[in-house]
Amino acid sequence: MPMMIAIAGRGLLAMLFILAGAAKIAGPQPFLDHMAAHHIPRALLPLVVVLELGAGAALLIGWQLPISAGALALFCVATAFVFHLDLADKAERTLFVKDLALAGALMVIAAGAAPIHAVAAVG
Repeated sequence: MPMMIAIAGRGLLAMLFILAGAAKIAGPQPFLDHMAAHHIPRALLPLVVVLELGAGAALLIGWQLPISAGALALFCVATAFVFHLDLADKAERTLFVKDLALAGALMVIAAGAAPIHAVAAVG
């Protein structure tokens, strides 16, 4: 049962990144505008899409969890500190804390990730 909960939790986290990456492909302009407003080069958008889709998919299937979850955790911390530092604005403050909370959950996954055969042997 704990393994099923871990898989479901990873799936829910992965969905956030996979859908975000897909949204950036489907309609990149709002993301490019937001990046420009924060002086982030447009050339980084494809890298963000690759990270969100690739690491999101890896998280979903449980592949290379220390790397995939760790990369997404760093991305969330960077996103919080680059895009959501207007802490006087309630919405921005909420997004800042949400990004840090996601990073924390991803760090737990990265630190506690064990190969599936090791989990199965314990369970």
